[in-house]
Amino acid sequence: RRRRRRAMAIARQVLCVSSLLWLPLARAEPIRYSVAEEAESGSLVGKLAEDAGLTPAQLSARRARLVAEDGRQHFRLDRSSGRLVVAGRLDREELCGQAGTCM
Repeated sequence: RRRRRRAMAIARQVLCVSSLLWLPLARAEPIRYSVAEEAESGSLVGKLAEDAGLTPAQLSARRARLVAEDGRQHFRLDRSSGRLVVAGRLDREELCGQAGTCM
């Protein structure tokens, strides 16, 4: 149960950032990313600024940041480049246990 909550927190980190970026643009489409199982630290998740229709400077000016409900930062946002990357090696079994789908 705890692992499932952590996995959901990861998904919310990405969705919260994308939701906040979309508000000023008046667009309702969420940005969704997938991360490979056991992705290594520093692995690219997505080009968040580009996907949101912003420049890295605009992303930085808006003070974009990631917030996790459980306080663990599984992802890192590089505001200077607008890239979202894996902050630390992700372990699917640790995050989702034996669940068939991990979100």
